[in-house]
Amino acid sequence: MNMFRVALAAAALTFSSASVALAQAPTTAAAATPAASGPLKIGYTSVEYVLSQMPESRQIETDLKAYSTQLENQLKSKYAEYQTKLDAYQKGASTMTDVVKADKEKELTTMQQSIQEFQRTADQNLQQKQQTLLKPALDKLQKTIDAVSVENGYTYVLNSDGASPVLLHGPKEGDISDLILKKMGVTPGAAPAPVAPKATTPVVPASSTTPATKTKTKTKK
Repeated sequence: MNMFRVALAAAALTFSSASVALAQAPTTAAAATPAASGPLKIGYTSVEYVLSQMPESRQIETDLKAYSTQLENQLKSKYAEYQTKLDAYQKGASTMTDVVKADKEKELTTMQQSIQEFQRTADQNLQQKQQTLLKPALDKLQKTIDAVSVENGYTYVLNSDGASPVLLHGPKEGDISDLILKKMGVTPGAAPAPVAPKATTPVVPASSTTPATKTKTKTKK
């Protein structure tokens, strides 16, 4: 799954959690509501679908891809510097004094650990970036859902996304996704924004270790 769809799926799951709470509320609320208020009307939407149709998704994709590329380039630069020093060490190790050799090995080990740490934190930083980029779009979507719900008399709106969607069954007329898009001035059914492929970051080969430590670097799956 590419990175952008992961972000959309995460956003959809956030909405799903809120929907579960709402879905549990009607029992008490309905009992306290006079019959004259009208029948309970429940609609549903696909948050992932709506987000993919929004113009903002294209900018989010562009920004996320640029940030991912930036992290990838930084890691490549770190690894290139490490590889250069490792090659120099291997070529000159036989002529080095024990003190110089030990110093070089310590430097290489430190650089290797730095690369591994960067790999560990890169994914965390990317996830935080996703959340930051998605927040304005999610806020806009929530306000639009609220407006569409009021205008069309929906008491509750559920999210049909997720591995275990809140909605198990519903008629087509209950799907308000297109109403939400139209409310935001988006033509439903338009081709969704292209998604960015997940950036792959280079890893330090297990064989690229200092002779002194022989520590194998774990590759990220």
